[in-house]
Parts: sequence; C-alpha cells; structure tokens
Amino acid sequence: MLNRQLMRLFKCIQAGRLKIYRNVSTSWSPVGAAFNDKPRRKVDLFGKNVGLFGVHELNSPVGFQVAQENALNEMEQLVEQACRTPPGPQVVQIFDRLSDCLCRVADLADFVKVAHPDPSFREAAENTCMTIGTAVEKLNTNIELCNSLKTLLNDKEAMDLLDPDTRRVAELFMFDFEISGIHLNEEKRKKVVNLNVQMLDLNNSFLLGTHLPNKIDRSAIPEHIQHYFSIQNNYVHVNSLHADVPDDLVREAAYKIFLYPNPEMLLCLDQLLACRNQLALLVGYESFAHRALKGTMAKDPETVMYFLSRLSEKLSKRTVNDFNMMQEIKKRINPRSSELMPWDHPYYSGVLRAERFNIEPGLYSPFFSLGACMDGLNLLFTRLFGVSLCVEEPEKGEVWSDDIRKLAVVDETDGLVGYIYCDFFYRSDKPNQDCHFTIRGGRSLENGEYQLPVVVLMLSLPHPTASSPTLLTPGMMENLFHEMGHAMHSMLGRTRYQHVTGTRCPTDFAEVPSILMEYFANDYRVVRQFARHYQTGQPLPQNMVSRLCESKKLCAAADLQLQIFYSVLDQIYHGKYPLPKSTTEILKETQENFYGLPYVENTAWQLRFSHLVGYGAKYYSYLMSRAVASMVWKQCFMKDPLNRIMGDRYRREMLAHGGGKVPMFMVEDMLQKKPTMDDFVDALVADLDLNFETYLVDSE
Repeated sequence: MLNRQLMRLFKCIQAGRLKIYRNVSTSWSPVGAAFNDKPRRKVDLFGKNVGLFGVHELNSPVGFQVAQENALNEMEQLVEQACRTPPGPQVVQIFDRLSDCLCRVADLADFVKVAHPDPSFREAAENTCMTIGTAVEKLNTNIELCNSLKTLLNDKEAMDLLDPDTRRVAELFMFDFEISGIHLNEEKRKKVVNLNVQMLDLNNSFLLGTHLPNKIDRSAIPEHIQHYFSIQNNYVHVNSLHADVPDDLVREAAYKIFLYPNPEMLLCLDQLLACRNQLALLVGYESFAHRALKGTMAKDPETVMYFLSRLSEKLSKRTVNDFNMMQEIKKRINPRSSELMPWDHPYYSGVLRAERFNIEPGLYSPFFSLGACMDGLNLLFTRLFGVSLCVEEPEKGEVWSDDIRKLAVVDETDGLVGYIYCDFFYRSDKPNQDCHFTIRGGRSLENGEYQLPVVVLMLSLPHPTASSPTLLTPGMMENLFHEMGHAMHSMLGRTRYQHVTGTRCPTDFAEVPSILMEYFANDYRVVRQFARHYQTGQPLPQNMVSRLCESKKLCAAADLQLQIFYSVLDQIYHGKYPLPKSTTEILKETQENFYGLPYVENTAWQLRFSHLVGYGAKYYSYLMSRAVASMVWKQCFMKDPLNRIMGDRYRREMLAHGGGKVPMFMVEDMLQKKPTMDDFVDALVADLDLNFETYLVDSE
C-alpha cells in the first residue's frame, strides 16, 4: 500500500502536478506557491507558438508589421463608416472601436519596446509605435472624421438620446480633436503637427539626458572616495546622487557633479517648454498647464497652486522641526560639517528612522516572501471584492521571459474578468522601474460579450535562490501593493467604452487606487493575514508593524515639502510664458520659497527631473491622489479594512468607471460629501499625526 502511494506521489512530481518547497514550513496557497517557487515551464517542442499575449501574429518580430497593417486597414474602414453614419450613439461606438483597434497594437508595442529581452522584438515594436503614433496624429486632424462627431454633438435631439457614459465619451473624443488644433486653419494645423513631432523628439532627448552620467577629471576627486564611483580612463563617472552613502563627502561630491549644468540639456528643456507653450496657445489655451489640467480633479493651475501653497503653509513648522532634527544628528555624527544640505535630507531622515525605530529591512524580509505577499493580495481582493487570483500556465510564445507568471482574475459571480502578467524579476536589459502597462482595455463588444482587459505589472525583484524564495523589503512589499492597485483598477473597471477603461482617466485620479493600497499594506489587521516567516511560519509580530508605520511619520513633513517643491516648479515651468528667468534661476527661487534647504550654486536639478516628460504640469497628482486616498481610507476602511460592504462600494463608485465619469463626482459618491481643496490639505496634514495604534489590534 505504502509503495503504491509513493509511486503515485513520484508520478505527480514527474508530471509537475506537485511542487516541493525546501525550507518552507508554511503552507502556501496555489498563488503563493507559484510565486515562491522557480518557474518550471513545460517543454513543448511541437506545440504551436501562440504569439505574445496570445496574439498569433506576434510569434516573431515581423509579426508587428502584420499587426500594424491589420490595424491600419481596420482603421480606414472604421473612419469611412464613421463619416457616413447618421448622428446617434452608434457614432460613438465606431469611434471607440477605432480607438480600440489602434490601442490594442500601440499599447502592446509600447510595452514590448522597453521590456522584451530580444533586441529585434524591441526594434520592431518601436517602429510600430512610431507608425501607429503617426496614424493617430492624422486622425486627430481629420476634418471629415471630426465633423461626424461634431454633427452628433450639435444635434440636440440625438444628444438627448445618449446615456451619460456615451455623452461623456463623445465629449472626450472631441477634446482630443480640439487639443490637436482641429478647429484651426490648414496652416496652423500643420504647425500643430510639426510641434507634436518636435515635442516627441525633445521628450526623448530630455528623458535620455536625465539618466546620463556626468564625468570629472579624476584628480578633482579625493582619492579616498573615488572607489564609490565608476572610473574610466582618467575620469570619474557619476550616474546618481548616491543618497544612501554614509560618507557626507561622497554625497556632496555626487550631488555637485551629477547635477552640474549641461548646456545641451538646458537648451533641450528650454525648447521643450517653448514648444509646449506654443502648442497650448495655438489650440486656444492660456498656458500648457491650462491645457494639461482640463478634465482633471484640480481643473486648472490656479487650483493646483492654491492646494500646494496651502499645504506648504500648514507644513512649515513641522518641516522646520524635521530639518532641525536632521541637523542635530548630522552635528553629532559629523561636527565639522553640521549645516544641513540638500544631499543630506534622504540620508539623515533614514538614520533618524533607523535609530528611533530599529527599522532594519533584513529583519522584515523573511516574513515578506513574494508568495506570502501574493497570498495577502489574493485574500484582500477576495474579502473586499469577491475576486480571486488564479495562476495559469502560459502557452508557448505567450510570454517574453521564462520567469513571467500569468494570473487570471476571477469574480465569484461573473467568472473571468481579466489577466495580469507579472514580470516581477530583475533582468539586466529591463527598466529598473516599477510600473503598470495596459496591454488591452476592456469594452463591451457588439456580440454582447466583454473584451477582457490585459495588463502587465513590471517590478525588479531579486530572483529566488536554492535556499529561499524571493524575500521583499517593506518598501518592495508596499510597491507591490501599489502596482497591484493599478492592476485591479484595470481589472474591475467595467466601462462600455475602451477609451475610458481602467486607468485611462485623469492623472490626479489614476493614482488614487494604487496609493490606497499602500494604506492596506501598512495595516496590521491586513498584514497579519499573510506575513509569515518563510522557514518557521511565525507571524510577523505586531510591534514590528507598529514601529514600521510610526517610522514613516518621522520626517514625513520634510518629505512632503520636497514633493511640494517639485510640484510648484513643474507648475511654474508650464505656466506663464516666456519664463521671467532661466529655468535654473526659477529652480533656485522656488527651492528657497518651497523647500527650506539652500540651493547649491552650479547645480541644475531640473535637468534630472525626468517626470517633466510624462507628468508635465501634473506632478502634483501624487499629492492630490494621496489626499483622496487618505480620505477614503479614514472614512471607509480604517475601522475595518476587510469590510466587504465598503469594498463593494469602492468597486462600484470608483473602480468600475475608469475615466467614464468625472473624477470628482466619483470621489463625492465614495465619500458621500463634496470635498474641498482645504479638505485635501487637511487630510495630508492629519496623516502626519495619525496614531496607528488606534487601529492596530492584537494578533490573538
């Protein structure tokens, strides 16, 4: 009998139906087990290559050419159809199909061009991005196509027949036409197209330059600190601020060298800001900031500046106190150089947290195996929304690396609602940045079915070893929860139209679901559900979570003040033009007014501000989204973070709509009141005082 059982067990192991985990006494769920074990792909020499993400054309790089040609052919047919369709909801439906046919190729290519390990795939995807991008620019200046939509919008009887979702999507499509200058004469429209092409090149050049190292003659650097930097020939190359290095001199040298002004980059930034302003004026806006903020929660730059200024005022005393604490500890550690400088802020705030709360990431990591964290997310989503994460085996050619995990998101009532591809592990050719990519948006199909959303979450976690699974620091765990917030926004959005699906919404609202997840990641009642030592199964002690939460409040005012400084600088750069001073002089003045640490001569931090590309005039979004998330957390989840009634309300009022509803209306419906900018300010300030002990409960 025993022999037969052993034989069955051996056959299961051979067939890959049973996996064994060394040094793990905790029993993982299938999700946790999949992420704590090294991937074991079935060897299928004869199976059909289904193509990336199951898109059969993409079983080789040349497939991108086929995919883009198919999309462009479909585009032409839909444009013709839109132009001859009488006013009614069907016009909006055709426009959305048009958007979908291009986005399905462009979004996928946008991901592949940065993440695929094969250069030939990346090059093919880059070419497709350019081709589709050009096609979109032409569509946005297609007068006949625009007129078909304008006819609908000007037809009162037809508009009265549209439901609110369809009306909003029609208006958003028209907004896309307007910001592309469709209402201008032919000469000005050409200028708009040329400016967009110019801006694309300048964006790429500036973004590339923000990451390039600066070099200095080796003799200019004290010999005893040269080993901290890369040395090539007779030059020291500095490629970061080295903010975590204990030696003050190293941080000072890195700051002054890495931020030394580059004339070409200064010119590039000037040209980029000039182009953006010229484009905004051409299409009828007072400034680029006014153009960028239309449709957001803030609505206009005046509101943004009010929010930032009020927040800065409320934080001023706390910020000074934080800087004084940092200066005291610097004086104790390095009496000869006690003045607090900008290169000191990240380091000494970290020293203060470590000293007061003994926050050593290595003490926490054994409790945060990747599998345990995924179990925690699965449990949280099941309790809040009634959806679960199920591991699926990708087919041959479906993924771009063997360590990708594929998750099906399954609703307890509706069944499969979408797919998340988890590209979680470090690769040398992969961007070292945590991010969420939409591959395919959800939408209602003509046959009554729903087009399931597909997303990728990209992290850069360490690989599991022979003796342990991937172990996360508290920061990595929080980032995982943050990115999964974006993914669930995409998964649970059930919009009729692809144009507004999931995270396709204003930037200052798009970060709310992800930041809200950070609050769950820092609540012991949630953390205790999954944080177990990967060897002993011991739960993470409550006092360790408490210390971690309290440590985040220490110097938090100074951290917020730094974000305010960045956000104000972004607003000024994209406001009234021409700028009254050089970008560096504006930086110096803004730093003095909105930060509190002195500007360092011959530095130009703005040239390393990569967010100016993707978040131009919108960098404030992180602060405003955090304010909204804070209010939602305190009002709806703080008493009971696993409350299904609140989870359903959050799903119904905020996640389900994507960008299909005015963002502030979603916030009002969730909070059941109309918040003001002062309420947002107060929420952020109150977070600094929040006593985590009030909602931590005993683990028994």
